[in-house]
Amino acid sequence: MPGYGVAILHPDGSGCDSGEDGAICLSLPLPPGTFPTLWNADARSESSYLCEHPGYYLTGDGGHLDRDGYLFVMGRIDDVINVAGHRLSTGQMEAVLASHPGVAECTVIGVADEIKGQVPRGFVVLADGVAPDGLADELVKLVRDEIGAVACLKQVDIVAALPKTRSGRILRKSMRAIAHGHDEEPPSTIEDPEVLHALRQVLRP
Repeated sequence: MPGYGVAILHPDGSGCDSGEDGAICLSLPLPPGTFPTLWNADARSESSYLCEHPGYYLTGDGGHLDRDGYLFVMGRIDDVINVAGHRLSTGQMEAVLASHPGVAECTVIGVADEIKGQVPRGFVVLADGVAPDGLADELVKLVRDEIGAVACLKQVDIVAALPKTRSGRILRKSMRAIAHGHDEEPPSTIEDPEVLHALRQVLRP
C-alpha cells in the first residue's frame, strides 16, 4: 500500500476483507519522528514491530475496517483466544457486553480449558441502579446471539469493580494470571490493589 495508510492483515500477511478482524498495521514509511525506537533496545523494537509484516508497522491491536473505511479497534492481539481451533477476539465479546444498557464496564479474558484449550470468561460492573437478578444469563445469551455458539461464553461474573492502572487500562494480564493459579505481584501502575485482591475469590473459586 503506497503512502501512509491502515491495513488489516491476516497472520500470513494477506489483506482482510471489510468487516473481517485482523492485525491493524500502518504502511511504511511512517512520518518522521513517529516511532524512533525503544530505549536501548533497537533490535527488540525492530523484531516486535517491523518484522512480522515487512513494509508495515505492527500496532499490536486487532480490529477491522468497515465498508465505509472506518476503523474499529477491537483490542490487543494478545487478547485473541483460541477456542477449539477458532480464533476469537475478546474485544468483540466485550463490545457486545458493553452494548447492554445495564453494563457500566466490562472485560473478557481467556482461561485455560482441558477440552477446548481456552474459554472466555466475562466480568461486568453494573450501571447505577441496575439489579443483578438474571442479568448474567441475559449477557451470556446476548453474546451467543450476536457472535454465535462458537464464542463459547458460558460464564459472566458481576463484580464491584475491575482492576485498572492509574491511566484506566484494565489489568487483563493480571486477571489471567490469577485465574491460572499464579500469584504474581500487581504492577506498580495499579490504581487500587484492593480491587484485584477482591477479585481473587471470583477468578479462582
